[in-house]
Amino acid sequence: MHADLAEQAAEARRLDAADPLAAYRDRFLPAEGVVAYLDGNSLGRPLRAAAERVARFVHEDWGTRLIRGWDEGWIDLSQQLGDRIGRLALGAAPGQVVVADSTTVLLYKLARAAVDHALTRGRREIVLDTDNFPTDRYVAEGIAAERGAVLRWIPADPAAGVTPEQVAAVVGPGTALVVLSHVAYRSGFLADGPEITRIVHDAGAPVLWDLSHSAGSVPVDLDGWGADLAVGCSYKYLGGGPGAPAFGYLATRHQGVLAQPVQGWFGHRAPFEMGPGHEPAPDVRALLSGTPPVFATVPLQAGLDLLDEVGIDAVRAKSVALTGFALRVADALLVPHGVRVASPRDPRRRGGHVTLCRADFADVNDRLWKRGVIGDFRAPDGIRLGLAPLSTSFAEVLAGMTALAEEL
Repeated sequence: MHADLAEQAAEARRLDAADPLAAYRDRFLPAEGVVAYLDGNSLGRPLRAAAERVARFVHEDWGTRLIRGWDEGWIDLSQQLGDRIGRLALGAAPGQVVVADSTTVLLYKLARAAVDHALTRGRREIVLDTDNFPTDRYVAEGIAAERGAVLRWIPADPAAGVTPEQVAAVVGPGTALVVLSHVAYRSGFLADGPEITRIVHDAGAPVLWDLSHSAGSVPVDLDGWGADLAVGCSYKYLGGGPGAPAFGYLATRHQGVLAQPVQGWFGHRAPFEMGPGHEPAPDVRALLSGTPPVFATVPLQAGLDLLDEVGIDAVRAKSVALTGFALRVADALLVPHGVRVASPRDPRRRGGHVTLCRADFADVNDRLWKRGVIGDFRAPDGIRLGLAPLSTSFAEVLAGMTALAEEL
């Protein structure tokens, strides 16, 4: 093991020395007592600029401008930030993305709108996979119960993900909506977005993509795919902070056709008329319901500034290098101790995290946290290594995985 560790340490030094994004690590606040933070796919580290912007917002934007801030920009912030996320991370033209609510709430709004529309055409089946993130499954189950729809399950391999062939086998004239994750939360499997979208469209149905583990890590081209609907969170790779508002994508061709069910004043055609009856806005603003969480978007704006500076392609290139290095370390230090790699080896099918499995990993993860090595346990036996390219070094990955090897 000592020879293997020396070899991996030398490679980590070489990779960090050649890393064109290495300097960006200094943009993030340090975390006292943390040896290796390997959970960036659950919650990104805070930027120094985010702390500065929050303080400035309290003292100036909010503290000085007060209610005038709404007329001076807050009123349109949900759509402005949506357009920016669309451009930087989603491959979406302006006017199709908003920032508001949580991922669960936006998922419900979009899925319910799509299912309601499909029911008018006699389509009742919601297709989803057995290993999708729990909130996606729970929301779909709730909508099916509300609307008398039927769930059609794709049996997903937790160590892989949903393939185009599996989707083609279950969609048909009864399909109302397909709900899938682009990057599987458990394994990191990267689905074939454009091909699956094409297959579902050929069956006459829309797809709702969950991009929570994609946005800011893996390039996405929603418009190029001909996508219909998408949601995702902003607190992973986009730097929005705990519970930061989510984003929702509604393709232009569906605006004015799909009616989201949570009718609120901010999604009204003219919010400040405050008249009787709800008249939805004719554009993507109709996805909004209540007052947007302006304050909660301040750290997100700092995260988007950084992504704009670096570019998603550079982020993806380092992500592939980080996960590839983690797999090589796992093979050298962990697989000999009974660890199973549960993520794709092919970088074209791998998102931004790597999952390792062993029966005792719940206890091992607890011990690692006490050592300042922060990974993410997922039942029944997986530790996810979420490697955020802008804040994670190769040496940090090695330090965390060495500690894991020592615990084994």
